Amino acid sequence: MSLELDAAAQDLLFREARTANTFSSDPVSDETLQAVYDLVKYAPTSMNQQPLRIVLIRTDDARERLVKTMYGPNGAKVAQAPLVAILAADLEFHELMPRVFPHFPEAKDMFADPAIREASAIQNGTLQAAYFLLGIRAAGLNAGPMIGFDAEAVNREFFPDGKQKVLLVMNIGKPGENAWWPRSPRLEYDEVVSAA
Repeated sequence: MSLELDAAAQDLLFREARTANTFSSDPVSDETLQAVYDLVKYAPTSMNQQPLRIVLIRTDDARERLVKTMYGPNGAKVAQAPLVAILAADLEFHELMPRVFPHFPEAKDMFADPAIREASAIQNGTLQAAYFLLGIRAAGLNAGPMIGFDAEAVNREFFPDGKQKVLLVMNIGKPGENAWWPRSPRLEYDEVVSAA
């Protein structure tokens, strides 16, 4: 059975998409990021929570502060990328539930417990981060998502009020010289999929 998405789009989003390790100096515009967001905002989350928040690192000061929180070679990657985004979960997403889930405004009350709310924000925010990565690819850009950083330090630097929590850091742009490592093996269908 064939997929609805044509082969070129499949290649762009999946088969030929790679995690870039270096980037060119070509800038990434706010207009491009707006177009990416306007595409991926329609992807589903549980009860339409939409907890993902994105901080674009545009100033030298913010970049320096972020570089200091990165582990090992990730600091150099952040320093070199034309655009870096901090993807975070909004731990107060429930305040918007009456607006984004209007047919059940009482949904906000289901997330009164901070532990339940944080778990849901992280799970759904991570799901949205994956959609955002696909949107970056759909724009013809490459993404370098990373979790190799001191999360507590990132949260202190960029979310000191505690209302958001970092999920990952993503370098964004056109690939640079020697951007690709050899592709690592992938598991096969029968190793991943089972029936119950």
